[in-house]
Formats: sequence, C-alpha cells, structure tokens
Amino acid sequence: MADIKFAIFDMDQVLYDYDHRTRLALLEQLTGRAAADIDAAVWGGPHENAAEAGNPDTAEGYLAQFARLLDYPIDFDTWVDIRRKMMRPRSDVLDLVRDIRKSADVALLTNNGMMLKAALPVCAPEAVAIFGDKAHVSAEFRCRKPDPLVYLRICERYCRKPEESVFVDDRPDNVAGAELAGLQGHVFSTAEGLKAFLHRVGLA
Repeated sequence: MADIKFAIFDMDQVLYDYDHRTRLALLEQLTGRAAADIDAAVWGGPHENAAEAGNPDTAEGYLAQFARLLDYPIDFDTWVDIRRKMMRPRSDVLDLVRDIRKSADVALLTNNGMMLKAALPVCAPEAVAIFGDKAHVSAEFRCRKPDPLVYLRICERYCRKPEESVFVDDRPDNVAGAELAGLQGHVFSTAEGLKAFLHRVGLA
C-alpha cells in the first residue's frame, strides 16, 4: 500500500448534515411557489449538473440562472442564508479531519457551482477553517464527480499521485469514480467507520 499523503473529502452528508427539504420549504416561503414546482424547475433539469461542471463559471452567472429558474429575484445574501440554514456541521467528523492534517494534506471537493464557492465562508466556516484555499467545488475543475477526471485534476493541482491519495464521499458512485482514477476510496456512513478507514490507510 502506498504511503497516503493526500485526503479529499466530500462536504454534504459527510462533513455536514444536508437537508434539501429545508431549502425547498424556505424557497416556498420566499416565493409563494410550491416546493415541488421549485424542485422540478431548479434541480429537475440539466442546469445544476452543468453548473457543477463549470457552466456558468461565475457566482454571478449561477445566481442569475438560479433566479431565472426559480422565476423570482434572489440576491446573494438570501441565497447564502438559505444554504446555511439547510446545513449542520458534524463536529465528530470535522474533528477527525483536523486530526489527520498532522500526517497528510487535506482538501474538500463538493459537487457544486461557483455560487457555493463564494458562499463557503458563510455556509461552512468550520470547513473553511480546516481546508482554507483547498476547499473546492467541482466547477473549478470543469467536471463533476463521479468523472475520474475531477479526481485526477485535484491531485494534479496539489502535485499528488492518485495512488498516494484517498477520497471520502457518501455516494458509492462518487467513490467508484475516484477508485477508477487510482485513489483509495471510502463510502461514508458513520464517523466510526471513517475513523476505521483512516486507521487502515495510516492516517489515524
């Protein structure tokens, strides 16, 4: 087994609880439009996946697209506040990541557009405190999980070989994509399971 020097973590449902229903309820309150209609309009088509792959390639472009799909004007602060309210930090998992910084580089990689990149300091200050400028959205790499290319690109960004890197995500397909790229993967379900995995690869 290669000496592991780089550990990459997903954000939603790994480092943070994430409740899409909360976001839909808040958008329904804001707009007066039914939550199911909002979900279909904003997330039911190809637009979110395209944003996660870098189109639009700016926070401003994403927000304009979001408002158009929502059929309601929404500003940056409102979008960020709603995103923040649908998240809760998982302190036990965040503590594990803090601990392994002693023996490896760490990075965050979430399937999201550039709007979330701009919002991370407000939505996920705990993660920003840990990862700093290594907190990434997939849009920065112009492709999204589970495409093996996104894992290769983040490894290349930090001059790390795939075989000396690990990736943690709650979605099996995303982990499978990382493994196809040559990384070791772990499908997250509990903090205890993650700790056992990190121990097996020499990081805990």
